[in-house]
Amino acid sequence: MAAFILGQSKRFGLILVYGLLALIMLFGIPGAHSHSVSFQQLLFFVLVFGVMLWCAFGVVRQADKLAVLLGEPYGTLILTLSVIGIEVSLIVSIMLTGDSNAAVARDTMTAVLNIVLNGMVGLSLLMGGLRHGEQPFNSQGARSFLSVLIPLAVFSLILPRYTLSTGDPTLSQQQQVAFAIIIMALYAVFLAVQTIKHRSFFTQPQHYSGIAASFERKQSNTEQMPQSINETTAHAQNPQTKKLRKVSMHSLILIVCMVPIVLLSKNLAVLVDLGLTQWSLPPALGGVVVALLVLSPEGLSSFRAALDNRLQRSVNICLGSALATIGLTVPAVLLCAWAYDMRIVLGVDANDMVLLLLTLAISTITFSSSRTNMLNGAVHLVLFAVYFVLIFMP
Repeated sequence: MAAFILGQSKRFGLILVYGLLALIMLFGIPGAHSHSVSFQQLLFFVLVFGVMLWCAFGVVRQADKLAVLLGEPYGTLILTLSVIGIEVSLIVSIMLTGDSNAAVARDTMTAVLNIVLNGMVGLSLLMGGLRHGEQPFNSQGARSFLSVLIPLAVFSLILPRYTLSTGDPTLSQQQQVAFAIIIMALYAVFLAVQTIKHRSFFTQPQHYSGIAASFERKQSNTEQMPQSINETTAHAQNPQTKKLRKVSMHSLILIVCMVPIVLLSKNLAVLVDLGLTQWSLPPALGGVVVALLVLSPEGLSSFRAALDNRLQRSVNICLGSALATIGLTVPAVLLCAWAYDMRIVLGVDANDMVLLLLTLAISTITFSSSRTNMLNGAVHLVLFAVYFVLIFMP
């Protein structure tokens, strides 16, 4: 009965969301041509942000259900790709709004990397460490993430400061296309490793009692036989057609939840641009708004996994989100900038560069062993606090 009521409330929520979306498409933003921020516009921003956040949680909810049906790492991959689609639509919308948004992609990616690698990772490790002490994870998977993330982050956010083809921290059109192809190619290789060649790197390690600090992957011959029996029983009870029907249903609902976010992103971009201009706020806050909207559902999933002592799931979410931001968002934004002949600033300033390099170095140290504790989380949270201080006091 409770599940039925919950399902009906979600359907009713989607009806309200699409009703609001229709009204916005018909009548637009209240006072859109005003040069000052009114209380009505502030209220409208809260409404739009809340609706988009609700839809983002809906996307994550459906991705989690697909994760149960398809297993890891496909569940986390679906979640990451869905979130990246939202992120790209928001960044491009803000870039096309106003004349001073050339750096919004850089600010958003910098915010995402700091929020994910310091905020989400730090809080997950701290919460998990306080509850469980030391927590195991598969260090091979974490190292795989970082080995791709570090060079791509340097290519995308640091190297543009030092290229000679332009006089500012931008790339020429030829460099934009070349960098987009290189980044996508390396990310494609990583996806092949994650989903085909070495899937076991990204699964929760299995602890065998009697062997101190030994964690082995769930691929031993002793475990394959009961797994095959369970799979046979599951197939007998739930035919493949029923599983396919569930996958199709959750995929469709996921798309339905994503559509309002994409369509409302232009309206949110207008309001963010107006607010930053009128209140003389740091431009980097625009990237933080986008990052918080995109990452809030993923953050909660990561925290829950850490508290449930499933740290590998948390690691997959956090490092996968950071890598996808560089591996997918950067090429998409570069290609959009090339296609629409937009100026895009990617090179970070000196403060952000130092903090980014320090974050990558600390992340390498944190995930170099097969266990984490609360101290690792505290260090990352300190870096996260420094990032926010530097936004307002550079």
